[in-house]
Order: sequence, then structure tokens, then C-alpha cells
Amino acid sequence: MARRNPHGDRHRRSVARHARARRDARSALSGEPLLMREVRERLSSGAPLDLLAEASGLIAVVDPRRRSPFERSLTGQNDGPPSAAELITTLVEVDRLETTALLAVIAQIGTDEPSRARARRALSGRRHLLPLWLRELDRAQAYGCVLITDELGDGEDLLVGVRLSGGGELTGLLYVDHNLSSVAKNGFVAGEPVAEMAAMATAEVEGQGAGGAGLVATAHELEGADARARIEEAIEHGALMFPPFESDTWPLARPLIEWMARLLPAGGRGYERPEWSARAQKRLVKEFLASEHGRRLDDPDHHHLLESVLWYGTDYGPGDPLHWSPVAVELIMLDWIPRKLTAPSTYLAKAPAVLRAFVRYAHAERGIRPALTRETLAAIDRHEPEYQKLIRSPRPQGPMALLAMMGALDPDGPWELPGDEPFDIDAYMLEILRAAVGGEEALATLSDEPLPDETFDWSGIPEDVGAKVGETLALCDRCCEQLLDSEYRTACRRYLGMVARGEPEIFRRRGSTQTAAAAVCWTIGSANELFQSGRGGMRVKDLLAHFGIHQGGVSQRALTLMKAAGLRDRDDYRPGWDIQLGAPELLVSARRRHIIEQRERHSG
Repeated sequence: MARRNPHGDRHRRSVARHARARRDARSALSGEPLLMREVRERLSSGAPLDLLAEASGLIAVVDPRRRSPFERSLTGQNDGPPSAAELITTLVEVDRLETTALLAVIAQIGTDEPSRARARRALSGRRHLLPLWLRELDRAQAYGCVLITDELGDGEDLLVGVRLSGGGELTGLLYVDHNLSSVAKNGFVAGEPVAEMAAMATAEVEGQGAGGAGLVATAHELEGADARARIEEAIEHGALMFPPFESDTWPLARPLIEWMARLLPAGGRGYERPEWSARAQKRLVKEFLASEHGRRLDDPDHHHLLESVLWYGTDYGPGDPLHWSPVAVELIMLDWIPRKLTAPSTYLAKAPAVLRAFVRYAHAERGIRPALTRETLAAIDRHEPEYQKLIRSPRPQGPMALLAMMGALDPDGPWELPGDEPFDIDAYMLEILRAAVGGEEALATLSDEPLPDETFDWSGIPEDVGAKVGETLALCDRCCEQLLDSEYRTACRRYLGMVARGEPEIFRRRGSTQTAAAAVCWTIGSANELFQSGRGGMRVKDLLAHFGIHQGGVSQRALTLMKAAGLRDRDDYRPGWDIQLGAPELLVSARRRHIIEQRERHSG
């Protein structure tokens, strides 16, 4: 998403002028006096930006880049705004102060050299007295460039400061979206110095963290040549997007920002996408699957989906497979996977689980703050119901999707997907709830009574493993007493008993009781959404730190204990449910209450 204009009411009049300029361009050829009246007002205001914004909007409206290159061939229509040549012809034919002022602006900020040259020729025969800043617009100087980035790296703000003859100052701000391969997505020009604008823009970025997490923004000076290269590259790529990006000020401010960039030195370095070789990608896959986050996903389906996630990460967006944010996961889930991957819905349904695990891994590798990791995972949770519906719905894919976006095909179909049934979100959610508690009957009779504070049941546990089970029990009890509560202690005791009775051999092997106890508490915590933002709220690293264990190394032991207990990880890819034991007797009352609420909501 493009960042908002952070500069408040003072710039709303400029936005309104841009909107009027859009209308004026259409009326200019009809001889209506509205345009002339408004240009007179802009000249008399004494603020250079007033007239520059008006002219920039006119130039943008007649800019052929606003129309898709396929538009005329697809629709057979040639209507629309006048061309740049027609607009200049009208201004040349009407010799008055207002048209002279517009030609003086076009001579500098016109979007192509033929238009600028024609305007300059027309001005040579005009004798109207223009303000100093406008007469000497060709002497404007760019004096400072600032780059503002944030820790998630979704995009950046590029700021250019310009001084006009007579001392007036302008600052152009261009927002470049890296999730869409570094394209210009929004921009505007303000009448303040670049330092003041940079401070306001930085504060705006830091106030945009999802869910109150906040972002850490960094502002630093950028070499003028590099700023120009980035601005021109981003605008060129953005102009190719269809449908085009539009806001109150964009692309109406585009001619003005392009002119400001042309005042900077040429020869700079633009955006450089990182190169990920096949060997580097294989190494990344290997390291992820060996990590705590990826061990559970080392099977063919998850492995192939991981390769697709890496394909998106390396070939799209900023080209960084470790870059994940709420915006990035929205793009891959609600657009890229449904549009690019042709596969059965039962296979594609597993992608959110892969994405969750890889986001955790990527953020740990990059040192992203836990609050931002939680917000990114929450975005996966938020978008999964729509994603699951999309992959089960008829939809255009590949080239057909592009044609539908351009209007050549009906985006509503009909599209046939043989073998896929219509998606029922309620049925899907109820299926997940049944898996969480062990079946239809268990779901129907589920209650939210608190677990009793009960002692450990030693029945059926061989005497020769009693000492080691007892050590594990004491560690689990201490964790629950210090970090959790009596319900968690009962659930951990019950689960440990199931493991010891199911496969006592585990406790005859050489192994750390600290790791076993951590695996028990982690499993029960995960099954009860203890580590989910907005639910339990505890961090896995804090739980493991209680046992003196660093992040990693517990999930594999946890899977071994689940199999021993006769339970298996029913990974049905429900948002946030990492472990589903299918055993309501191991769920605390808060978890069961949430399941009951979901049951009622989707049984309707």
C-alpha cells in the first residue's frame, strides 16, 4: 500500500487543485473560461506551487502513459482527453497572460522534449510579464535528496528538494513500492524545505506499524545521481502497470516530480535486485528444513510449496526470499498463488502452513522484532479464509488473468475447474474444529469447564522409568507454576502420562529431561494457542528460556512424544493452530471456549 500524505490540511487545497486540473484539461479545447480564471488565481496567489500543480495536472491528464497500450485495440474506442499536442496548440493559438504562464511551465516540466521545445518556441514571441520564479524556472536547482526506509522494507520514500529563483522551495516525495518490483505508486509535491518534509514523512512511517507495533524508519541523504536513477526507473516501471496506480495526487504530480528529477545529475545507480542462484536457494531450503521452524514440513507437498514460496520471493517483489511483511503475505495469498499455481485445492490448502513457518524462520534470520513477526503471522490468519475460498473458486490464471485485468476477458468467468467443489467456509471451519477436539461428537458436547487441579496418574507406567518420568514431571510442574496456571499443569500432567504409558522406551533412552519437559509444555501451549498474538500472548523463546533451551531443537522431540502418546499432529492448516491433538481433555477452558464460539458461529 502507498504511504499516506503526512502533511495535513495545508496540502488539501493543492490536492483539490490537482482534481480540478483533471477536469480543466477536458474543457480546455472547448473554449470555456474556467481554466483561464483559475490560472489567473494561481498567478496572483504568489505561491509557485499553485500554478505548478495546476499545470502538472493538465500535463498528466494528456499524458499517453495514463492509458493502457492495449486499451484502444481491445475496446476500439478513441475517446478520452486531448493529446499533449492538441493542448499545446490551444495554448499557442490563444495569446494571453494565462496561456503564456502555462506554456512557460510546460517548457520546463513537459513530459517529452518535443512538447517542451514547442512551448519554448511559442514563448519567444510572447511579451507578457511573468513572475521572476516563472521567468527563470530553467534556473531552478535541486539541492538535497533524502531516502526514508523502514525495517520491513515494503517500500521507500524518495524526497527531492528544489529552490526556485527568488527563494521559493519545493519538495517532491515519491513512494516506491518494492513488493511490486520497485514501482512508483504515489507521490506529491509540497511547498516546504526538504528537511522539514523528511521529518514529517519519517514520523508518518513510524506511525504506520500494523496493530500498534510501529515501524522503525531510517532517513539519510542520497546522492543526487542515484536519486534521479531510482526516481526515473520507478516511474518508468510504474507507468507500465495496468490498471494504473491513482490517488488524489498521483499521477497528477508525476510531470512535476519528473522535472525535479531532471534537475539532478545523471549517471547514478538505480535499483539492483539481489541474485539468488539455484545453489543459494537449495542451501536456504536445507537450512530452513533443518531449523525448528521447518522440520515438520519435510515432505514432498510442503517441500514443493516451499519452492513456490521461494520462487515468489526471488523473482517477484524486491527479489528477497527472506522479505515478509503483512503486505507481502497478502499479495502472495490473495493474488500470486491463486493466479500462478495450477494445482488441486487440497494441495494449495497447505500453503499457509508453509508460509507461517517460513515467515518465522525468515524474521529470525533477519532479526525482525517479534511484534512485527506477530503482525505478519496475524495477516496470514486474517487472509486464510479468503485464500481457501479463492483456491476452490473458478478464476482466470496465467495469461488469462492478465487479459481479464485489461478488460479483454470477463473477470467473473465462466471459468471451469474440473474436480473442485465450491468452497463452503463454514464447512471448512467446522472440519478444522472437529480435528482440534477429536470428532463430531466431541465438538457437539464440548464444554468450557476449567480443568481440575489433579495429581499425576502413575497407573500403567513401568517402575524402571519412574525416576526419569518424575524428573520430567517436576520440571513441567515448575514451569506451569511459575509461568502458567493450574489448568496448564493438569494438561501437561495428563499428556506426560499418556506419553509414558504409550511408549515408556522413550524414558529408557539417554536424553535430556529438560528437553522432554520443554517439549511437553510447548506441545500443550501450542495446542491451546498460548503462543498466538491476541490469545495467550507468550513467546516461544520465553517458554524455552525457562528450561535453559535456545530457540530450536524442541519441535522434533515434541513430534516423537505425540506419536508415543497415540496422538499425531493433525496439521490442517488452520490459521495459528500449529498443533491439533484431537484430545479435548488436554485443552484449557479458554481454548475450549474459543472453539465453542467458533462452532456456534459456523453452525448457523
